Amino acid sequence: MKSFASDNNSGIHPLIIQAIIDANSDHAVGYGDDEWTRKADAVFRRLFGEDVQPYFVFNGTGSNTVALQAMTRSFQSIICADTAHIYTDECGAAAKATGAVLKPVTTPDGKLTPELVARELHELGVQHHSQPRVVSIAQSTEMGTVYTVEELKALCDFAHARNLYVHMDGSRLANACASLKVGLRELSRDCGIDLLSLGGTKNGMMMGEAVVAFHPGWNERLMYYRKQSAQLYSKMRYLSAQYTAYFQDDLWLHNASHSNAMAEYLADQIRNLPGVQFTQKVEVNSLYLILPPAVIREMLEYYFFYMWDENVNEIRLVCSWDTTRAEVDAFVDRLKMILT
Repeated sequence: MKSFASDNNSGIHPLIIQAIIDANSDHAVGYGDDEWTRKADAVFRRLFGEDVQPYFVFNGTGSNTVALQAMTRSFQSIICADTAHIYTDECGAAAKATGAVLKPVTTPDGKLTPELVARELHELGVQHHSQPRVVSIAQSTEMGTVYTVEELKALCDFAHARNLYVHMDGSRLANACASLKVGLRELSRDCGIDLLSLGGTKNGMMMGEAVVAFHPGWNERLMYYRKQSAQLYSKMRYLSAQYTAYFQDDLWLHNASHSNAMAEYLADQIRNLPGVQFTQKVEVNSLYLILPPAVIREMLEYYFFYMWDENVNEIRLVCSWDTTRAEVDAFVDRLKMILT
């Protein structure tokens, strides 16, 4: 039975598997000097600009730590939402790797604003305090919410005017693009994002993310930090070939649109049931809602999903690229049975 716990639990799209199989022929020079990686590099340049160089890594934590090392020094700080993955779910990897302090900001919906960031801009130039350098955001956020183009531009303009960089954790950027009906570049580089961690694992890939700098001056740092962070894969073609298939014929967008649609369908089916209380808008492929404790316990006997906030009986449900309407219907039927 498929779970509603995380899009990390989903399988690999057949076209991605085929791309890996196709790359598995003969020998190829390691560490990225191969034809599959060169093809993937070219795809990224078409998507984001001819001056970009993607740095393929194994996973999301690796992409975030490599990116943030390039953007900070140890006496500086990284401003993020208190729900940010780099703060709550990466075991302090960003702080350990950079030496910088993470400054979590409480938000109602996982989104930073210029006003919230401004509260952290104090004691500037004082040697006793870490100095703000990076604003790190997730798109979509860990609360399933989405920054609009206008919100991103306003945040980036505010940060740049104060000599701050903006990093985007884009592990679910595809879902945000599908939600807003905009392109990858339009929702990152064109908004003013400085450095992007672009994921695909949650959206049909087997593994891997790409760190993409929108300032060529960071490329040398990224190259060395990737190696130091144990994120440079010798058989690089098996990472990079996935991205070529991922972007071909907009597979990334099709997968994200489907998972978003299944989440919206699920939300529509349960929104008005007794005892169901949504805590966030449903904008991408995740739902946040409160259920009675007894109902949660019984549903967990049939389906795997995560408690989000045990203090208020809030759970998270996530749909994936391979979630079907029949699976959603079965989940809803079980929930209705338990509620009644």
